[in-house]
Amino acid sequence: MSAESKRRKVGEDEEKAALLHFLGWCQKVSIQLNPKVYISAEDSVWQYGVLTHEDLPAGEVICSIPRSALLSQHTTQIKDLLEKGQENLDSKSGWVSLLISLMYEATDESSLWAPYFGLWPQLSTPDLPMFWSENERLRLLKGTGVPEAVRKDLENIEQEYTTIVLPFIRRHPNMFCPQKHSLDLYKRLVAFVMAYSFQEPLEDEDSEKDALPPMMVPVADLLNHVAHHNAHLEFTPECLRMVTTRPVMAGQEIFNTYGEMGNWQLLHMYGFSEPHPNNINETADIPMPTLQEAALLGAESEEQRARVRERWTFLRHMDVVGEEGAFVFGCDGALTEDELRTCLKLLCMSPEEFADYKENDGWEDDEDEGEETLSNQELSRLPPSWRRLLHRTAELALKVYATDLRSDQAILDDEAARRELSRREQYALHVRYGQKRILHRLLELTAIPP
Repeated sequence: MSAESKRRKVGEDEEKAALLHFLGWCQKVSIQLNPKVYISAEDSVWQYGVLTHEDLPAGEVICSIPRSALLSQHTTQIKDLLEKGQENLDSKSGWVSLLISLMYEATDESSLWAPYFGLWPQLSTPDLPMFWSENERLRLLKGTGVPEAVRKDLENIEQEYTTIVLPFIRRHPNMFCPQKHSLDLYKRLVAFVMAYSFQEPLEDEDSEKDALPPMMVPVADLLNHVAHHNAHLEFTPECLRMVTTRPVMAGQEIFNTYGEMGNWQLLHMYGFSEPHPNNINETADIPMPTLQEAALLGAESEEQRARVRERWTFLRHMDVVGEEGAFVFGCDGALTEDELRTCLKLLCMSPEEFADYKENDGWEDDEDEGEETLSNQELSRLPPSWRRLLHRTAELALKVYATDLRSDQAILDDEAARRELSRREQYALHVRYGQKRILHRLLELTAIPP
């Protein structure tokens, strides 16, 4: 047996031992796993997964996790310590208390959740783009929005650790150590929470109360995601239950949903993407400033450019646009309908119409527009001036990518070329290709016949 084969065999044996230890722990903490299903790292689409021994009908409970087995800031060994210092742990993310809980539990061999962390040696996480080099992110994902999102993540993580977490650690030297509970560990735990945590929905969806903090849900977090999922998580006062939403045949993998997410979001937060056309929730985001840039390019004089700037300033005053905002397009049309319609209308108004609109501070009779959508069919019927502006905007958005649609299509059509791609390259290709397909469709819908 080669050295590489020996290392692989040792790795597989350790993985099986960790899984057996985890399953024994599940019984100890009263997590109930349906005997018709099993957990495996060999037969799943990615890392661990949950698969079936037998056919399952819709409505079958796959697993039931008592709330005492959940890991959160309210169940950790240091919950009292966190509660006492809560006023110093507020953050923009709202994750600090959970992350400090995980830092403590993951480095305590006697922790109740030690077998749970044992499934991820050294807290290895999905291969999120935040752990790629900046050059690789730009080479593979330029134009997709992922490099910008990662840059913000890394800035926020370092700022949060330096200004909130590290001072907390230093205040409790008997329980924490900056060398052990480092920025590197904190970053890996952020990725761990991004990829594996759940957030319980508020009972009153219209409530202005802040969202509940995320929590770790053993077993439920092992289910992989696809857009066409066949299970979902249900919350009850006593436990959380993963339940099938449609029949699942024996031998198939059971998939949860992480939400209606485009491929760029899946890659950014979870480390994978779905091949075209599997992701029915695919989206392409166009940064809002790109629309202003397109309007300025279409202006034929300095006077017209001044009008565009004035109207954009007014849109900002109305909180319709922002430097970091985006217009989102899905497979069936625009998803940010109100913002896009308002911008197109305002930027394409005559000077007289804009003067009236401005005098009313943006208020006018829009009753008929309220029920309209911006589906693909509706986009093709917009006024010519609106379509021209949207067409130029899509052209500018496509220029940002490092590759064009044709070159990505050529790789997808060439099986040998696809096999040569690394996993990162495959996932990045799915992201780029899906977005460009949507933007090219937008070009077609907004084209003005000669």
